[in-house]
Amino acid sequence: MAVQPVAGIGLRSPHLAEIVRDRPATGFLEIHAENYLAGSPALEAVESLRSDYALSIHAVGLSLGSVDGFDAAHLARVASLVKRLEPALVSDHLAWTSVDGRYFNDLLPLPYTEEALAVVVSNVQRLQETLGRAVSVENPSCYLAFAQSTMSESEFLTELSRRSGCGLLLDVNNVAVTAHNLGLAANDWLALPGEAITQYHLAGHAVKDADGAPVLIDDHGSRVSEGVWSLFAEVVGRFGRRPTLVEWDTDLPALPVLLEEAARAGLVGGRGAARAA
Repeated sequence: MAVQPVAGIGLRSPHLAEIVRDRPATGFLEIHAENYLAGSPALEAVESLRSDYALSIHAVGLSLGSVDGFDAAHLARVASLVKRLEPALVSDHLAWTSVDGRYFNDLLPLPYTEEALAVVVSNVQRLQETLGRAVSVENPSCYLAFAQSTMSESEFLTELSRRSGCGLLLDVNNVAVTAHNLGLAANDWLALPGEAITQYHLAGHAVKDADGAPVLIDDHGSRVSEGVWSLFAEVVGRFGRRPTLVEWDTDLPALPVLLEEAARAGLVGGRGAARAA
């Protein structure tokens, strides 16, 4: 089932039984791959939703930026899940999460250099060959910039897409977080090939004090901020509508709140597309 340019929600385990029972109206459902790599009643429940919803699989542990390449067993499990659920979209992050067989519970940044680009291109190509399909790579939220970087993040992502043939998952909240934390202009950051963008993500962020200066933290723990909604409208006006996901991972609300945010994403996206037209 294809994902139309509408808004959906991230499927989290506390909401699974309610969604299976009630089948609420939403554009599509996205799961984190690593939550469903082994057979379980939860995986069977997700599989039962395929008749009513398009699915997206969003991985967080493939470590696309790792010089070690993939953990073969982990890659095989992800490939098995993709084959079983036949999702419309598959994605992971521009980050690394493991080294020397040790996994970290975070999406760690990498410098934007030719050397790093070659590593990510090689890993993405292997992933796509293994899955037999194109995947999309998400821009990260950043809290620092590497002095070694020789290109901007948008230049890095553009070259990654061109060399590997992958799509780009544009996380609008991450653009806002990165732009604020690194002192960039969000609109200037959006120098991306629109034809490569397959999906948008929206989420809430926290504002923390760091020695008197506010820092934005990508915690997925609140409603989408008004600034991100405004930026999202500009993004849609520039690139057009895409399947749009609202993520919420911490301080998870009742399901109707999440569905309400997705409905707003549909309205804001529609207005942005209308203005562009």
